[in-house]
Amino acid sequence: MSSGQLRKHEQFRSRFLRNQRDLIVYTPPGYAEQYLRHFPVLYLHDGQNLFDGATSFIPGQDWHVGQTADQCINAGTVEPLIIVGMYNTKARIREYTPTHVPKLGGGRADRYAKFLLEEVKPFIDREYRTLSGSQRTGIGGSSLGGLVSLYLGLQHYRVFGRIAALSPSVWWNQQVILRFAQTATVEPRPSIWLDIGTREGPRIVQDVERFRDVLLEKGWQLERDLHYERVEGAEHNEAAWAQRVAPFLQFLYPPR
Repeated sequence: MSSGQLRKHEQFRSRFLRNQRDLIVYTPPGYAEQYLRHFPVLYLHDGQNLFDGATSFIPGQDWHVGQTADQCINAGTVEPLIIVGMYNTKARIREYTPTHVPKLGGGRADRYAKFLLEEVKPFIDREYRTLSGSQRTGIGGSSLGGLVSLYLGLQHYRVFGRIAALSPSVWWNQQVILRFAQTATVEPRPSIWLDIGTREGPRIVQDVERFRDVLLEKGWQLERDLHYERVEGAEHNEAAWAQRVAPFLQFLYPPR
C-alpha cells in the first residue's frame, strides 16, 4: 500500500491577522503519479496536533490523520483528498471565536475567515491540484476549532460544503453559535459531522445535542447531511479525537 506525503510550509504570513504560522499539507497516496488528477480539500485547525506527536499540544498525542487517511483511502472507504493543517498561534482563543467575551477575550473569527479564504485557500489552490466548489471543500476541527468550523462553515456555505465539528465548544458566550445557526440562511446546506464525548464535562452533551436539534429544525437530516455521535466514555483530548478521524472522513468524503 502506498502512503500519502506531508509537506510543511513554514512561517506562512497573514496580513489580516498580522502573524505567521506553519501549514502542513497531506497529499494522498498516488498524488504524485496521477499528475492530471485534482482532489477535494479539507482544511483543519490546530494543525500541530494532527500528524505528529512531536509537535502536538500533549507530546506524543496526535490525531494520526496521515496514517488514518492512508488506511481509509487504500481500503477504498474514503476518496483520495488533500488535507491542510493550519497551526494555531498564541492568539488561538481570539481567532477561533466569533464573539468577544469579558475575561475570556475572543471575537476574531471573521478576520480568521479572511486569512483562510483570501490567503491560505488561494495559496493551496495555486500550489496543489485542488478541486473547486463547495462540494469538494471542507473545514474541521475540535473544541474551539470545532466551534470556528461550524461558524465559518455555516457562514461561508458557498465555500465549505463539508464540516467536521468534533467536541465543538458550543458553550462559548452563552451558546452564541445556537442563536447564529437559528437565524442563518444556509442554502445549500453543508454536510456536517457533529460529535461529543460523555466525559467532557457537565452539560456539554446537552449543549451539543441542543445544537444538533437546531440543525434538524433547519432541515438537516440525520445520516443524509448530518451525522451526530455521542461517544460513550470519550474525554476532551487528542487521543479521543484520533478515534473519530476515520468515521468522519468516511461520512464527509465517501468514495465517489
